[in-house]
Amino acid sequence: MQNESNRTVHDQDDMAQLEADVREAIIHDGDVKETVRRLTLQSMQAHRLDIQSLGRIATAVMQGVHDGAQQKLAQASEQSNTAQTQISHAVSGLDTAFAQFAEASKLVVQEAAGKAIHFSREELTKTRADLATLEDLFIEILQQTASIATGVIAETLNDLFTHAKHNGTTIGAQLQETLATFTHQISSVGQAQFQAGLQLSQATADLLHKIAAGVLAGISEQSKHEKNK
Repeated sequence: MQNESNRTVHDQDDMAQLEADVREAIIHDGDVKETVRRLTLQSMQAHRLDIQSLGRIATAVMQGVHDGAQQKLAQASEQSNTAQTQISHAVSGLDTAFAQFAEASKLVVQEAAGKAIHFSREELTKTRADLATLEDLFIEILQQTASIATGVIAETLNDLFTHAKHNGTTIGAQLQETLATFTHQISSVGQAQFQAGLQLSQATADLLHKIAAGVLAGISEQSKHEKNK
């Protein structure tokens, strides 16, 4: 129980730090999209990769975006256009990071299949179900942040929310490939393996977390190299 309490406090501290880092990125300009993408991926690598933790990460990022833009606007009224641009870039960075998480999940399953590593059907099905809600989660948190904002910030976030709803997201585009890969793997898992897999669910979840964290780190480095070319 004490360990669980310590983990909760640690997670809260991490989310508070993520929120603060995003807020500072908005205030001090720079490459906000890249900074938010990098901070989001770093937070993903440090926590269990389930839908609840992803929701907490996205909420912390968006709170940082809101507070940073609010502080920027308070400094000077002529910062309005800059704040709008920074908000758009930050949301795009979060969208990209979530899409890369979806890509990492696809790569995990493909690599495991290539090495004859078998996940249980139960874990694949649960992970696929969580991933299927990823775009909705992103859009929902974007809407929630817009609902507590005012003025230029609310207007910008509502425009981004409307665009995401009507035109889709980077997350949604990536999920088409990812979900298809999971569906294929689920259909290839035999019944005997499914029965054995039920007893190994936790071990499988731990393995999926470790491999996905490694793939995310690889994607992060790959993006960095591409950016520096």
